[in-house]
Amino acid sequence: MAQINVTNLTFCYEGSFDPVFDNVSFSVDTNWKLGLIGRNGKGKTTFLNLLMGKYTYQGTIHPQLACDYFPYALTEAMQQQCAAEFLEELKAGCELWRVICELDLLGVEAEVLYRPFATLSHGERTKVLLALLFSGEDDFVLVDEPTNHLDQEARDVVKAYLQQKKSFLLVSHDRDLLDASCDHVLVLNRRTIEVQRGNFSSWQENKQRRDHCSRQENEKHLREIASLKRAAAQRDRWAQKSENSKIGYDPIKDHDRGNGTRPYIGAKTKKLESQKKHYEQRMEWEIQQKEGLLEDLEEPVDLKLCPLSYHKETLLYAREFSLRYGQDAPWVLRGFGFELKRGERVFLHGSNGCGKSSFLKAILSGSQTDFAGNGSVCAAQKDGTLVVGSGLVISYVNQDTSFLRGDLQELARQRGLEISLFFALLRKLDLERTQFRKPLEDFSEGQKKKVLLAASLMTPAHLYIWDEPLNYIDVFTRMQIEELLLRARPTMLVVEHDVRFREKIATRVAEL
Repeated sequence: MAQINVTNLTFCYEGSFDPVFDNVSFSVDTNWKLGLIGRNGKGKTTFLNLLMGKYTYQGTIHPQLACDYFPYALTEAMQQQCAAEFLEELKAGCELWRVICELDLLGVEAEVLYRPFATLSHGERTKVLLALLFSGEDDFVLVDEPTNHLDQEARDVVKAYLQQKKSFLLVSHDRDLLDASCDHVLVLNRRTIEVQRGNFSSWQENKQRRDHCSRQENEKHLREIASLKRAAAQRDRWAQKSENSKIGYDPIKDHDRGNGTRPYIGAKTKKLESQKKHYEQRMEWEIQQKEGLLEDLEEPVDLKLCPLSYHKETLLYAREFSLRYGQDAPWVLRGFGFELKRGERVFLHGSNGCGKSSFLKAILSGSQTDFAGNGSVCAAQKDGTLVVGSGLVISYVNQDTSFLRGDLQELARQRGLEISLFFALLRKLDLERTQFRKPLEDFSEGQKKKVLLAASLMTPAHLYIWDEPLNYIDVFTRMQIEELLLRARPTMLVVEHDVRFREKIATRVAEL
């Protein structure tokens, strides 16, 4: 395998005045199991597109490899076809038997290749495209967030599959997947780029040590600079006082002073000024040493959440609750019993299609809260009992972001949010100010999710219902939100497949 050398890479999108990459250089080996880590908007997907030669840039990427990219872009026509019919179109030279062998490693029968692609589940689609991706020989492949929208079982299968592979660059915000699948990491820090052997956890541990040392070194420099400032100011006062005493003196007080004293005073003043200049030069040197110490420091800003307290212990309950879409359709949810108490953070857990999101939408449709602008709340045929507390105020994060239109100001007005506070919260979630002027349609998926999360956090509510809130959200923001929820302890009902997030936040897991 070859080594990819990136030298003096500079790239900026047309019309933007903030470069994504500015004169960066690094090297990676195509034989590695490489994880790409960075905050939303730092250029992870952009870098993948640069590797594939999609954009014009300054600097060099050598050699320019023919990389294969997941997820593949499928047309509407392909969605209606069987996968076996369009595999060759997506990957030139693809051999069907190799794809079938890869599907076997993923625990999927070959018959999925002969069913219309649109009828496959999210997990089946992901596995078919991953099997196609890795069906070549000695390919260096780019895998961009393969576990979004997948349930825990499918994530475990993908994780085990990638553990058997090499020669890939994986973009993911799933800490569990990065730890299990990668032997090197490429990290897009705030200002620099680093390559390190190990997985996410080992890199994070090393970074915490470096950040601790940087803080201590910074404090040492600040103390030294303050001491030098005081010494320089003192020498300046002494020199001024000495200079002022050269002309005119009191013969009573200074009876031992003669006319020959002036040269001595001048020499003394010159020495004090020289000492002052020396302290200023040392100050300059200390300031230069301090520069860059904190440029990559991750200091998540504390977020705030003000949940409302509901007047009853039980916020909602379901008894023998069933739900389906259509008179003759199969039941999505059947005979489900559930109860949510005040202060609980309950995670709904189950495979894709078991009715988690449908149950959340049934709760929303039974509440008195207005969800205009939050996406559609699907109507469905229901059976059994579902009681939502009277006057219950709910804050909702939809897993779908496609309904976002217009700009941030318009969204804030629709939700009744204070615009300046909304922008301040988005900055705390590391959304750049340059994004505030862009239409929401131009935001990345991760940035859109941050907008929805910020709107939810700003909404005082008795209950926070979040449906897959962390899809596309970077690991640093995930940890920031974890700290907030553990501190604020709101009542929550959540669907989320990030196992690390669930282990930290859930007070109870409800299986469907």
